[in-house]
Amino acid sequence: MYYVYHYWYAIGMKTPILNVYFYATELGQEPVRQWLKQLPHSDKRAIGEDIKTVQFGWPLGMPLVRHIGNGVWEVRCKLRNGIARVLFVMEGNSMVLIHGFIKKDQKIPKADLDLAKDRVQQLRGRL
Repeated sequence: MYYVYHYWYAIGMKTPILNVYFYATELGQEPVRQWLKQLPHSDKRAIGEDIKTVQFGWPLGMPLVRHIGNGVWEVRCKLRNGIARVLFVMEGNSMVLIHGFIKKDQKIPKADLDLAKDRVQQLRGRL
C-alpha cells in the first residue's frame, strides 16, 4: 500500500478513492478488458479517462455517472462516433467493471441489463 501511495504522491496526484477491478468469469476471462481491447485507441483513452475521473472523484453523479438500479451503476462516455457505457458495481471501496458496450438507443438494451445482472449475481455468489 505504501508504494501505491508513494507513486501517486510522487506524480503529484491525490490517492484514488476507489480501486478499480475488471469482473472475471470463473474461467478467468475479463469481458470488459476484452471489449476495450477491440476499440480504437482514442475510444479506449476516452473511456479510461472517464473511469479514472470516477476513481479519483467518487461519489459522482450525472452527467458522468448514473445509478441504474439493483446496485448497478454506469459510466457514461462520449466518444467521437457514439456513446459508450461501462456498467459497474461497488464492493466496499472498489469499483468492479462488469460490462461495456456502445449504446445505440436512448435506453440500455434489455440484453445488456440482463447480462450485467447475471454477472453481478455470479460476482456476489463468489464473495
